[in-house]
Amino acid sequence: MPESAPAAPLRDLEGRIALVQKALDARLPRAELAPAALHEAMRYSVLGGGKRLRPLLCLLACEACGGSAEAALAPACALEFVHAYSLIHDDLPAMDDDDLRRGRLTCHKAYGEATAILAGDALLTLAFETIAEEVAPAVVAPMVLRLARAAGSVGMVGGQVLDLEGEGQAPDLETVERIDRWKTGALLAGAAVLGGLAAGATPAQLAALEAYGAPLGAAFQIADDLLDITSTTTRLGKKTGKDAKRRKQTVPAILGVREARLLAGRAAAEAQRALEPLGSRAEPLRRLAAHMAERTD
Repeated sequence: MPESAPAAPLRDLEGRIALVQKALDARLPRAELAPAALHEAMRYSVLGGGKRLRPLLCLLACEACGGSAEAALAPACALEFVHAYSLIHDDLPAMDDDDLRRGRLTCHKAYGEATAILAGDALLTLAFETIAEEVAPAVVAPMVLRLARAAGSVGMVGGQVLDLEGEGQAPDLETVERIDRWKTGALLAGAAVLGGLAAGATPAQLAALEAYGAPLGAAFQIADDLLDITSTTTRLGKKTGKDAKRRKQTVPAILGVREARLLAGRAAAEAQRALEPLGSRAEPLRRLAAHMAERTD
């Protein structure tokens, strides 16, 4: 089952996902624009499916703070550009060496390694260009700063380094929790905060969104690691069983499947509790957290 099919708990959000998809298409360079191979690779990697979790989180956070989904579209697209770049680079032979992503060839298999690397570079740059060009001047700097921190050496990229360094090492739960917090949680927390900034959120609202993102990332990553054990390549659209083969540091590898599921559920509950200051408008974010711990694809 390709990643692009929304799971049942998210079907009532399909309108927002379609809004994001249209916005992404509009902001990417046209495929025929020179250099065509680069722009084709960028569009291939961004538009070829995906749950759109990070942009969806950004939109829902904006709405939870009193804004509109449309007000958060620019940062939402920027987040997805960063995410897509990270997947392109993560799939490269020097990193996870994957052939499949979302049921299709990975970018470097479809366009070659050099073009894939450059497509990732261009998407990362496009993320910050999108914010700088479209966001109100008063919040450009806070958004750029928060996204850069989420994606950088003590965020997503740092988590990827720890993930690679941990392969084959003695299992250590503290290391795994740091990997999950940086590699996955940092960008999810950043997505929520960017949505709040788009809505003109108060410091208390931004703090609630920040506190929501970290455990949400833990729930998501544990569920992802469980699917690598329990699901199939056909269902996920990417190879399964890779973590055990590479002796990666994951929660299921250390605690086992049953305890990992329980820990994912506790993380989702923690994320939900963090939203209490936002009241009933944050209900979609609460449902999203529950789905993260229970997802099957």
